[in-house]
Amino acid sequence: MRGAIVARRANSGDREALRSLDTRTASAPIEQLWVAHRDAKLVGFAVLVDHFFGRPFVELLVVAEDARRSGVGTALLAAIEDAIAGDRLFTSTNESNAPMRALLAKVGWILSGRIENLDAGDPELVFVKLLRR
Repeated sequence: MRGAIVARRANSGDREALRSLDTRTASAPIEQLWVAHRDAKLVGFAVLVDHFFGRPFVELLVVAEDARRSGVGTALLAAIEDAIAGDRLFTSTNESNAPMRALLAKVGWILSGRIENLDAGDPELVFVKLLRR
C-alpha cells in the first residue's frame, strides 16, 4: 500500500529532486513551485504564476510517470486552490492532452476559452476553477 500524498509549496531543499524529475524547473523561482511527495519521494510538481491577466495560473503540472493516475495531480491542484487568495484559478492544456483534460473535469474545472495557432493543429484550451470563498 502506498503512503499519502503530501502537496505543499516547494523549498530550496526540493530543488535537486525537482531537476531530476523535470529540467523545466531549473529557471522557475522557488516561490512559484509546488511539490507533491509520497513516501518521501518527489512524485510531481506544479508551477504557479500570476501573470495571466493578473490572475493566478498553473503554468505547468508534471507527475512522475510511475505515479500518474494516483491522485498526485489532484493533490497539487487542491493545495494550490486552498492557498491562493483569489476567487478563481486558471490553467491551460493542448486539446490533445486527454489525461490533463480528464483531471481538470474530474476536479471541477470548466472550459473558459480556446486559443488557436500556438501549436499547429492542436488548440490550447484555457480552463478556470471558480473557487468558493
